[in-house]
Amino acid sequence: MKIFKSEELQSALQLLHGWTLQGDAIEKKFQFHDFKQALAFIVQVGILAEQDDHHPEIFNVYNQVKLRLNTHSEKAITDKDTNLALKINALSLS
Repeated sequence: MKIFKSEELQSALQLLHGWTLQGDAIEKKFQFHDFKQALAFIVQVGILAEQDDHHPEIFNVYNQVKLRLNTHSEKAITDKDTNLALKINALSLS
């Protein structure tokens, strides 16, 4: 597992459209047409998270979803976070 240093993280974030550094994690907000679409997205994220054994913090209000990724065991942002973020971005484009 690779733990990102500050400079490396800034480079990685350039490849993660819409993800931003918020404290000790990366976050992204998604907006959908309605609650049903937002919930379907959350379920898909959950499936990816289980496959990777890496679980984001998920916040949902009606049609809005905010995801927060951090590797809690390392108390840092790692490649587990950026890899899952890339997969989540691919979901939101499909």
